[in-house]
Amino acid sequence: MQGFRSHMEEAMAQAHAAANRGEVPVGAVVARGDAILARAGNRMRELTDPTAHAEMLAIRAACAALGSERLAGCDLYVTLEPCPACAGAIAAARIARLYYGASDPKSGGVAQGPRVFDHPQTHHRPEIYGGIEAKASEILLKRFFAARRG
Repeated sequence: MQGFRSHMEEAMAQAHAAANRGEVPVGAVVARGDAILARAGNRMRELTDPTAHAEMLAIRAACAALGSERLAGCDLYVTLEPCPACAGAIAAARIARLYYGASDPKSGGVAQGPRVFDHPQTHHRPEIYGGIEAKASEILLKRFFAARRG
């Protein structure tokens, strides 16, 4: 892909910041080309909001930045496979391309579990690219949860 620039490094930075706040380390970035429109990490505990997933927060901020509920032509980079709720938001926002890191066999909704984008009721399916920096995301998540159990 000529001119492609990954923003997964910034998503990983957001995941690390989330971990430092005691949140599950997931980070997300919404970009249009080289321009980052929004970035976020999980804030469910901080905001006492079960919908404050990194993807949801980044999508909300990008929509606000563009003044539109649609993010056509935008890409979402997220360090962990989105859950079903986030996949629904991605479809509703009309994200063009989804790049995610680690697979989530327990709670994923894209390649695992309900596979939201495979349902005929889904009005929009982004291009999907999984496994981007997956190992780094997996290591961060495993270390985070090991420290919580330890």
